[in-house]
Amino acid sequence: MRANFAVLSVSIFAGAVICSAQTAPEQAPIVGQAPYSTVYCSGFVRDNKVSEETRIVSAEQSSYKIIFSQGDLVHINQGEDKGVRVGDRFMVVRPDVDPAKSEWFKGQFRIMSAMGLLYRDLGQLKVVNVQQKMSVAQVLFSCTFMQRGDIVRPFEERAIPPIRDASTFDHFAPVSNKPVGMVVSAVDYAQSPAKGSTMYVNLGAAQGLKIGDYVRIFRHQGALNETAPVSKNYQYEVYGFGSSPTRYDWKDLPREILGEGVVLNASRNAATVMLTFSSSEIYTGDNVEVE
Repeated sequence: MRANFAVLSVSIFAGAVICSAQTAPEQAPIVGQAPYSTVYCSGFVRDNKVSEETRIVSAEQSSYKIIFSQGDLVHINQGEDKGVRVGDRFMVVRPDVDPAKSEWFKGQFRIMSAMGLLYRDLGQLKVVNVQQKMSVAQVLFSCTFMQRGDIVRPFEERAIPPIRDASTFDHFAPVSNKPVGMVVSAVDYAQSPAKGSTMYVNLGAAQGLKIGDYVRIFRHQGALNETAPVSKNYQYEVYGFGSSPTRYDWKDLPREILGEGVVLNASRNAATVMLTFSSSEIYTGDNVEVE
């Protein structure tokens, strides 16, 4: 029993290491473009559920492996009877719910729910053997580990948008007078996305966003929407030390331009955005505007 447990532990550890080091299938980085792995591991927001008919139901070495990554052979519950053929490619996804259930800013979960259903990209499969009611597929590319029950979808090519040079960033950009939203969440439930990471904003196709568009991230001084304790009127005074002789509201002071990002995917009321440049820390709850 101890030996089996040791093998299981090693399997989990090895799987985690493998998942963290995946590279895109036959894709070398292209200067001036979003990385393949970012585009295909960015996750997406849907207005309705994706079809859950096709799933990973088992895999080779399933007696001790509970997670699967690049190179593994997994079993999906569709075969010849559903038209699956050798060489078919699929994408694997999973509904993405923050397990912490703790808001970073007031109303975060309510806004996320209004945006739609968030799905995590897990990777890609290629069918290598087809039977009557089952198929065997190899994990061609993985973003993170896969497991039994994960949803399998037909592969869809995604547009890879160009990335503009960071030297064009305007730290004092005027208001664009276009739709304004918020950074609501990010991949891996990060509350402070960094350059190159992916975040989700509550602006989408209904607000005119499309793949390749840019959004600007900014913050007004004096905002009190964080759940952590914040000193009121900190934009002009902090506990009386160095206080301004005049009171200033958030609208009286210049906004702070924090960064910008490119749209990778857009649904009706949400968009997946890759952060391409940041001049300061960015947090969920910060504002975004269409450039």
